Amino acid sequence: MGKIIAVANQKGGVGKTTTCVNLAASLAATKRRVLLIDLDPQGNATMGSGIDKYEVDNTAYELLVEEKPFAEIVIKNTVGKYDLIASNGDVTAAEIKLMEFYAREIRLRNALAPIKDDYDYIFIDCPPSLNMLTVNAMSAADSVLVPMQCEYYALEGLTALIDTITKLGAMVNPTLSIEGILRTMYDPRNRLSNDVSDQLKQHFGEKVYRTVIPRNVRLAEAPSFGAPAMYYDKSSAGAKAYLALAGEIIRRAEQQTQPKQA
Repeated sequence: MGKIIAVANQKGGVGKTTTCVNLAASLAATKRRVLLIDLDPQGNATMGSGIDKYEVDNTAYELLVEEKPFAEIVIKNTVGKYDLIASNGDVTAAEIKLMEFYAREIRLRNALAPIKDDYDYIFIDCPPSLNMLTVNAMSAADSVLVPMQCEYYALEGLTALIDTITKLGAMVNPTLSIEGILRTMYDPRNRLSNDVSDQLKQHFGEKVYRTVIPRNVRLAEAPSFGAPAMYYDKSSAGAKAYLALAGEIIRRAEQQTQPKQA
């Protein structure tokens, strides 16, 4: 049964899109069936997947507003070996159009219901703001993965984000949970990074992934070449970190299913 994970943080520049693209590629490399949905009108995840956002005919707009069949919209087998629902500036209009619909909060959930089990993992790259697109992502998702930098303001913002997820969950998706908290752009030489990291582990315990994503030039360069880091430079620290994260996510999923099977 497929798992839908929204990758969200109201704060921009925390490595949200980088995480979506590289985690999708890393899980696809382990032979998992993966779909990435770009819900951010900036279309960075689309470009980072090797797809020109200005050339695509169908985007998340057609999925949410026009209710086109999934098969007509999905881009199969991108350079990262995962499938993609693209995004571009058209998706900005989707937020306005959605306000006209009844049950607008669950349009994405309804669109994904027929195909959810065709994938092992579905990742949703959310916009860095709380709008109707983000609400749709939270409504459709089983859980939320939160990338964050180990900085003071990020720690403050995390509290607000967790509160938002809890409130949204109560309104549109009572089973929504925190999948995990991912420390990104991590520099172990920075004392503040270590202090914030320790606080995260104290407050959130097992929800904090053991894997940390380092500051890495190759991770930053890869999107300009339209490829995930593992296909741009597989030996880079960034590529290795996301492969390690994929392994950690798979192990967690296996641990969660074992008690049910027993």
